Amino acid sequence: MIIVALTGLVLLIFFPGRQLAREHVNERTAVTDHPLLCTSCHIPISKNKLITRIINADYYSPFNLAVDATNQWMYVVAQDTDELLKVDMQNEKVFEKIKVGNHPHSVIIDEKSQKAYVSNEWSDTVSIIDLLTFKIIKTVKTGNGPAGIMLDKERKHLYVVNSFGSDVSVFDLSTLNEVKRLSTGINPTGIAISPSGDQMLITGRRANLADFNETLITEITLIETAGQRITKLNIESAYLMENAVYVPEGDLAFVTLIRPKNQIPSVQVEGGWMMTHGIGVIERGRQNRVTQFLLDEPNAYYPDPFDIEITPDGKRLFVSSSGVDKISVIEVDSIRKILNRSDQKERDLFANTLGLSRQFVSKRIQTGHNPKGLGISSDGSELYVAEQLNDAITIIDTETLSKKGSVKLGGPERITVARQGRRLFNNAGHTFQNQYSCYTCHPDNHEDGLVYNMAGKQMGRNLTNTQSLREIGDTAPFKWNGKNQTVYKQDGMRFSTVLTRTEQFSYDDLDAITAYIMRGIKQPPNLMYNPTGELTDSQKRGKILFERKKDNFGNPIPENNRCVTCHPAPLFTDQKLSDVSTLADSDDPTLFDTPHLTNVFASPPYLHDGRAKTLEEIWTIYGTDDKHGLVNDMSKTDLNDLINYLKSLRSPQYDQLQIEVQHGSLLISN
Repeated sequence: MIIVALTGLVLLIFFPGRQLAREHVNERTAVTDHPLLCTSCHIPISKNKLITRIINADYYSPFNLAVDATNQWMYVVAQDTDELLKVDMQNEKVFEKIKVGNHPHSVIIDEKSQKAYVSNEWSDTVSIIDLLTFKIIKTVKTGNGPAGIMLDKERKHLYVVNSFGSDVSVFDLSTLNEVKRLSTGINPTGIAISPSGDQMLITGRRANLADFNETLITEITLIETAGQRITKLNIESAYLMENAVYVPEGDLAFVTLIRPKNQIPSVQVEGGWMMTHGIGVIERGRQNRVTQFLLDEPNAYYPDPFDIEITPDGKRLFVSSSGVDKISVIEVDSIRKILNRSDQKERDLFANTLGLSRQFVSKRIQTGHNPKGLGISSDGSELYVAEQLNDAITIIDTETLSKKGSVKLGGPERITVARQGRRLFNNAGHTFQNQYSCYTCHPDNHEDGLVYNMAGKQMGRNLTNTQSLREIGDTAPFKWNGKNQTVYKQDGMRFSTVLTRTEQFSYDDLDAITAYIMRGIKQPPNLMYNPTGELTDSQKRGKILFERKKDNFGNPIPENNRCVTCHPAPLFTDQKLSDVSTLADSDDPTLFDTPHLTNVFASPPYLHDGRAKTLEEIWTIYGTDDKHGLVNDMSKTDLNDLINYLKSLRSPQYDQLQIEVQHGSLLISN
């Protein structure tokens, strides 16, 4: 790598083509003074496996954690290494670690500290671990995308929240058989149990699909454990509810949430209110009445609230705000006083009242990079914070509200370019008043399912459906209109002018976030519709329709109206602009960039302005003129087969892994 860097420098200084190099860099970055250094761009985004190994590092990235009743052992989910870490809290170091499934999400331990249960979100499994031997004794198949996990009070059932499947698997602990599957809101992750054990609460992250001007509604699911019956609460104008907790008295439950203002022009970030962040309070004794409170202040925001924890005495709540590396400390009695003295009209206003947090937030505690999962000691004296992008667990004294220690998990000390880019992606420091991070609209490096009124020359025009960032490195150009040919342009001057309303990234930071987006973001395996790469009969028929050159009557289909022309494998995009006859009256005349289709099933709504709520609607409602692929000759069965094939499309990385496994070369290339 050193030789490559030196060679690049020599060429830039002495080679007569320096001016051409300058023009190339200017074109790629849309500025005229970006450092003229090949290595700053080409090395971090290289796909060469040797270079990739040299410049990157294997971090643990702790995500969630659990502490045993003795406070001697902590169990930490290391998401990037697919491990569960056993941490000796007395000596503050990792004692042991064990491989679990792909991309683990959460861990819980039983009351006797004999077993741990780890949900593996990208494997569709739960690993059950004997904590005495620290070995996996059973792996249980779940629904799609297991995340939050909980035991009932009687220790008869295990509840697993399936984030991708939008349901909950209920397992009989005596047999470890799944006995029931319950429907939830869209993309649930968190689960909490009431102190009496009579109720469980499941959070929801994605809002229900609706037209742009309709009120945003996201569902919370309540499960009555005795009969395993469900009730759904509609939470208005909020989404990305990650986690929840009950107070010890059981009369209140708290959830984290975000309140997006996607229906107003994004220029509003300059005046506040583009994104606000807070908690929802559910009053069980008052027919589950929900009141929303903001954590934000008039000139300071606390974006991406993730986890929420409460002291055993029920006096203090702690919320991790991942976007600003802070823990907000909430006095529960203050919340109760506000609720008791306020009528319904006043409570409705709390959701949009900046500054109310001064009445119930007693302190903001600084943490390391990207605080996620929280845990609390059995006596309530210590709060534990998983710092995902710091490879550490911070220990906070819950009485003095100050940091009293830190457990380093042993990850690499050096910060790679991609790691720095990931930190920037998950931090709101580059947005006006810290209103939101890249993660806020792209949770899990994906998309939030919302349509935004983006600032432009004519406000209110050109609505924009958020696009996924998963594996987009080789799918330039970017934006729906394809005006940004590189990530440098996407996240450079345009980003600061239109979205953040602040100074643009420094060039080192722009290099870093570009490297992360280009090469650091992976797709989950499509275990729902294509777990092995073997297509079903319906998907095979759909593939034929997708690649066909003639219609069902034998007539040739023009090449530019065949599905496969614009969406060729393996990325399923030709990286060109096309007219597919989907311009709305509110759109400026433009062609649209062809999006890639891998894991397209996970990205509703569809089309550039999100008007199609399902894949079927693309053609049955908005593509009836046969300009977005010819489909009007198809029967209902044909269209179903085509849709089933589209849902089967997955990242080419998994097909490559299959090839490497078959040829015995996985150890070398993965």
